[in-house]
Amino acid sequence: MKKDNLTWADEFVLLELSSDRQAQAGLFVLFGAAYLLTLLGNGFILLLIGLDARLHLPMYFFLCHLSLVDICYTSSAVPQMLVHFLLEKKTIPFARCAAQVFFSLAFGGTEFLLLAAMAYDRYVAVCDPLRYVTAMDPRCCIGLAAVSWLVGTANSVVETAITMHLPTCGHHVLNHVGCETLALIRLACVDVTLNQVVIFASSVLVLLVPCCLVSLSYARIVAAILRIRTTRGRRKAFGTCASHLSVVSMSYGMALVTYLHPRSTSSATQDKVVVLFYTVATPLLNPLIYSLRNKEMKAALSRVLMRSSGSKQRTGLCQKRASL
Repeated sequence: MKKDNLTWADEFVLLELSSDRQAQAGLFVLFGAAYLLTLLGNGFILLLIGLDARLHLPMYFFLCHLSLVDICYTSSAVPQMLVHFLLEKKTIPFARCAAQVFFSLAFGGTEFLLLAAMAYDRYVAVCDPLRYVTAMDPRCCIGLAAVSWLVGTANSVVETAITMHLPTCGHHVLNHVGCETLALIRLACVDVTLNQVVIFASSVLVLLVPCCLVSLSYARIVAAILRIRTTRGRRKAFGTCASHLSVVSMSYGMALVTYLHPRSTSSATQDKVVVLFYTVATPLLNPLIYSLRNKEMKAALSRVLMRSSGSKQRTGLCQKRASL
């Protein structure tokens, strides 16, 4: 495509982590297994919360949204990456590249905002438990989730539009495993000041502001926990926040390293590894953290298994009686 001596790429060539065929086969197995476990882990959380009525609480309402976002986020990039591990020519059409950028930004931004909403939920639960039921009523929960999805999507529309509008003037080789904003900007042959400003504003809106809100919430949570007189009470109060705090630290930490570090110290390889880790590892670790460090999830799993076992026993008994 040409316009006033400027050209836009019809497709992009992606540079994978390694050019060695055996290494690519190994990476396909590794990331394929991680992707499968991500789908199973997050799907398990959605199923368990849906089956156990005791988990129909605000915290697990947001956890359902978080699991759904993780499934969609990793699915926006990993399948394409897996296909490219098996192909000699690792190209991606312009339209598919734009779609990948849009969905990864939309789901990524939504996740940060959902984590902030979950931090507010924990703040009310620990600091103002008597008002928890009224403060976190269904209308409030639905509103916070809706705002998270809408702001994440709107932010993605703006950032994707100005990124994909950049001419590349013949450059079409992306030093990345997928279509990513910073990698695409490096190909531009025009001034990218506007893009840098938009990326910074976007980072403030969906990353820095939610991060500050989470930090403020946990500062008050810690202060409230320290006022609890008994060690058992402090441990119980902190236990309700441990899983969320672990996920927050991992998610915000990786994103801040990617988008808010100085450009002078950045490298394409560094960005590639960080984004790859965030795309593959974070959605995989989230369900593991919530499953292994959450007593209510473990108890819910036990109840579901016992209910399933009891149902099978009753079915078997009925079949025996019918045969008699």
